[in-house]
Amino acid sequence: MNKVDSAKKQKMLARLQEFTLMDDDFMTRFFENDKDCTQFVLQTILGNKKLKVIDTVAQKTVKSLEGRSVRLDVYAKDNKGKPYDIEIQRADKGAGAKRARYNSALMDADITVPGEDAKNLPESYVIFITENDIFKKGKPLYKIDRYIDGEELFNDEAHIIYVNGEYKGNDSFGDLMHDFHCKKADDMKNKILADRARYLKEDDKGVKHMCRIMEEMAKEERDERTVEMAAKILESGKMTEKELIEMFKLTAKQIKAIKERVAVLV
Repeated sequence: MNKVDSAKKQKMLARLQEFTLMDDDFMTRFFENDKDCTQFVLQTILGNKKLKVIDTVAQKTVKSLEGRSVRLDVYAKDNKGKPYDIEIQRADKGAGAKRARYNSALMDADITVPGEDAKNLPESYVIFITENDIFKKGKPLYKIDRYIDGEELFNDEAHIIYVNGEYKGNDSFGDLMHDFHCKKADDMKNKILADRARYLKEDDKGVKHMCRIMEEMAKEERDERTVEMAAKILESGKMTEKELIEMFKLTAKQIKAIKERVAVLV
C-alpha cells in the first residue's frame, strides 16, 4: 500500500470512529439486514415487546408513477405484514409534516396489489428520529393520528411518530437516544446496539465491510453530483445529449437518471 492509499485508509477509519446513529449513512448500514437491532428499536419506540421484525432493508427506494420517488432510510416489516419507515433527521426542515405524509402515502402504494380492496391495507408507521425536539414540548416522542372533529379516532391505521433526539430521561427512551448519540460502543447502555456498533467499528471484518460501504457511498455521491450537473446543462439547452455523454463519460444508467430528472424539472 502506497502513502496515498495509506493516508486515505487512515482518514476513512478516523471518519468511521466519529459516526453515531444520528448519522443517516451509518445508521442505515447499522440496521441493514439486522432484524434484531431493528426490532429492538421498534419495540422500544412503540412499547411493544411482542413485535417481531421479519425483514429490514436499508435505503429502500419507493417509486411513484407520477411524482417524486423517495428513499427510505430503514424499511422494516413485521410478522403481521405491517410496514415501518425509520428516518434519521438532523435538520428540522427534513422532518416536515408533508414529508411524513408523502412517505406514508408511497408506502401504501408500494404494498398495494392491483384489484385488492383498500380495507386490506395493513397498519403502517412512519417514524422520524430527530436530532432536535422540533415540537419543543420535552416529550420523548410525539404520536400523530387522524381524528374526527378532534375527538374520535379516524382509525385509518396510518401512524406518524416523531422521536425526540434531545430527550435525556431516565427511562428506555432516554437510554435509546443516549445510544444514538454515542461514538463508542463501550459508552452505549443497550447491549444489543453496543454489540452491533462494536462489530462495525472494532471487528476487522466489520471495519472492512464499513470501509467498502463508505467507498461505494463516496462513488455514489460523485455520480449523483455528475447527474445533477449534467441534468441542469441538458435542461438549459447549452449542450446536446451526445456532447454531455462525451464530456462526462456517462453510463447508460446515468443518462437514464439525467433524463428522468430533466422530465421532473420540465
